[in-house]
Amino acid sequence: MFPIKDENPTLAPPVVTYGLIGANVLAWVLIQGMGQSPALEASVCQFGVIPGRLFGSILPGMSVPLGQDVVCRVGEFPAWGTVLSSMFMHGGWLHLIGNMWFLWIFGNNVEDSTGRFRFLVFYVLCGVLAALAQGVTSPESRIPMVGASGAISGVMGAYIVLYPRVRVHMLVFLGIFITRITVPAFWMLGYWFLLQIVSTFAVVERESGGVAFLAHAGGFVAGMVLVLLFRNRELIARRLAHRLPA
Repeated sequence: MFPIKDENPTLAPPVVTYGLIGANVLAWVLIQGMGQSPALEASVCQFGVIPGRLFGSILPGMSVPLGQDVVCRVGEFPAWGTVLSSMFMHGGWLHLIGNMWFLWIFGNNVEDSTGRFRFLVFYVLCGVLAALAQGVTSPESRIPMVGASGAISGVMGAYIVLYPRVRVHMLVFLGIFITRITVPAFWMLGYWFLLQIVSTFAVVERESGGVAFLAHAGGFVAGMVLVLLFRNRELIARRLAHRLPA
């Protein structure tokens, strides 16, 4: 299933959401060379989160795996700084486009209920907690983690708390057939979260690249909890006054 839009208007332009999308695209173009070698590999090793480096078993200059028969050397960028920088790095075009699409669909409404500055802090905290959720379970891992999906998972967790009944339009792929359905947000996001949990237990840890499902799940739970602190009751009251979902 893939979301294409939601039935949830906003009161104010989602400036921070726009800015985050722009920052990710700029990082992809200016730092990651739009996915071309050697810029892509260098950016992942320099700015990606490597759990072993966070917890001291991996040092700058050591080699880490990026995929089958592909390795790179760890850069000098501060280890804990990569928890932030990794949120703006991606592994490929589909990775970037998919993450930015989900941020576009769900981020504007969460920003509309928190306010711009609160949303930015919320987003960063969710990304940090998502990376740590993955890292603490495999503290000696040498595999770099990149992507905005942990932070965006937090946005999705906030959305299911704030707008559980808002209808989301989905594309459903059934083999060669594609159909369109509309479901409440809590169905779509709840199903997505369940997939992350199931995939976390189904994937056998190996020294190669893959999807950090536990980071997704951790970010989602973090978002559900943190939005209770970051939501702006005045903005939510304004949405209710305009008869918008809240």
